Amino acid sequence: MNRRDVLKNMGFATGYLLASPAILSMLQSCTSNVETWVPDFLSSEEGIVLTKVVDVILPKTELPSATEMNVPQFIDKYINEVLEDEQQNQVKNGFKTMLLILKQDGIESVDKLTEDNYKSLLDQYMLVKSDIDKERAANPESLELTKSEFLNSLKDITIMAYVTSEEIGERVLKYDPIPAAYYCSDLQELTGGKSWSLK
Repeated sequence: MNRRDVLKNMGFATGYLLASPAILSMLQSCTSNVETWVPDFLSSEEGIVLTKVVDVILPKTELPSATEMNVPQFIDKYINEVLEDEQQNQVKNGFKTMLLILKQDGIESVDKLTEDNYKSLLDQYMLVKSDIDKERAANPESLELTKSEFLNSLKDITIMAYVTSEEIGERVLKYDPIPAAYYCSDLQELTGGKSWSLK
């Protein structure tokens, strides 16, 4: 396995790709209120940043926001209970870097940050597939996640946790609790355009 493949497998969001029953059970057990939630792995400051970032990624629309689906609690629990020490260190370093960027204009407390601060962070560092990660290009041998890799991992796990939550999976997406039949047609005809909850 070459170094590039190792890096792809080291992101903290890679282990969730198989949404096993244990992971889904962990997600369903996250029911605490965001205002009273105390993170298990992250510091309280990192927990605040995580909460704000996931709501910028998935804000409240006609659908619930990421925080309403307990996504921050799940991510913290997942990091604490599933990730290996090396991956946990990557997460800690990613949050440390994110806090340095967010506080670079003399902001002393994360409570003073606005939604625009978080949007600016994501706009600057979250890349799409066609973009070149200049940080990775400048240091291809580094085993640390770049800012882009960290934020994209955070986005991926946020979306996974959101769409596999009970509320979204059963009430928003097309849900078939016993998927036994094989369907062959277009999504619009089969489900009214909704994605399937269980894939």
